[in-house]
Amino acid sequence: MPVTFRRSFRIFPGVQLNINRRSWSITLGGRHGPRHTISSTGRRTTSMDLPGPFGYRHNHRRR
Repeated sequence: MPVTFRRSFRIFPGVQLNINRRSWSITLGGRHGPRHTISSTGRRTTSMDLPGPFGYRHNHRRR
């Protein structure tokens, strides 16, 4: 089983810094409503929890 490393720090309400072994990312937005994540690898993700077992996620990768 591989060893993983992941840490999350809340900087401000609604702003979170996520660090793992290969990259870091910043998440803007709270638990309710849309969230925007910007990663050091160039990935940008917009996600939102919808009522019931549904969710929305859109990924955009820098070329």
